[in-house]
Amino acid sequence: MQAMAVIRPLRPLRAASGKSGKPVIESRLEDFVVITGFSGAGKSTAMNVFEDAGYFCVDNLPPEMIRSLVELFVHKGSKVERAAVVSDVRGGVYFEALRAVVDDLDALGLSHHVLFLEAAEQALVTRYKETRRRHPLAPQGSVAAGVAAERALLEPLRGRADLVIDTTGMSAATLRERIADELLPRSSVGRLSVTFMSFGFKHGPPREEDVALDVRFLANPHYEPDLRELTGLDPAVVEYIARDGRLEELYERLHSLLDFLLPQYVSEGKAHLVIAVGCTGGRHRSVAIAEHLAERYRDHDALDVTVAHRDIDRWPGGV
Repeated sequence: MQAMAVIRPLRPLRAASGKSGKPVIESRLEDFVVITGFSGAGKSTAMNVFEDAGYFCVDNLPPEMIRSLVELFVHKGSKVERAAVVSDVRGGVYFEALRAVVDDLDALGLSHHVLFLEAAEQALVTRYKETRRRHPLAPQGSVAAGVAAERALLEPLRGRADLVIDTTGMSAATLRERIADELLPRSSVGRLSVTFMSFGFKHGPPREEDVALDVRFLANPHYEPDLRELTGLDPAVVEYIARDGRLEELYERLHSLLDFLLPQYVSEGKAHLVIAVGCTGGRHRSVAIAEHLAERYRDHDALDVTVAHRDIDRWPGGV
């Protein structure tokens, strides 16, 4: 005999009673965002926006699990200050309870937002055809039938949303910018994490670079016995590299290039950028230049700058 699944009634979130008589809670949780809407409307892009802004993010979470997650977040020992969850029709029968969860969040007095993403039927059908994925509400049927079924299911929840965005004809970058402008704290908007990474070509190129610079044309300290075991962190090495004036010329051009590029990446909504600087061994020239660039851009308001030296600890054998 097969066991039958039992769906229990959703329990209300616990709250204490405040002076005003309204249920309130004391928590470090400053913002809780529920992302929902049509399949193919851009919920994954939306979640990435909040994740890049430092939110604790969970995808494809059934409403009952949202309740459990909120209880963890409002617990005295929780350190989570901002969180976002995606809940949609992939949650099956639990999805109907999402409206009840939103009611509970209202009753708690918890700062929260419901973001609803939609798009025209033809746009959703086209996106599914491009990805060749099946619609969750029509796994054996047409995408159009799945979209129609989803529309009927989502309509009541749409009216409860704090922000509805129609992504028809909207690029991912535009969607990111719209969400950031509407829902993110201003301190979280537009910051780009930039890593200046040094590496040695003899050890292979880095896998994660977005921009790569080859600086092997500069004077190589490896050939100087007194400098070989030092690194680009040592002033004597930097002085040697700069002795013929080409390093200064390089900086003049790099500064102009990066002064132009970095604001463009920020405006586009890019969250992470790795600028890799390569020399032969990854210990001298590339290290000095990565350090210089990191120092120059470290205090920029729109950037979070870090520096990484992939091969600086490798023994300087060969060239």
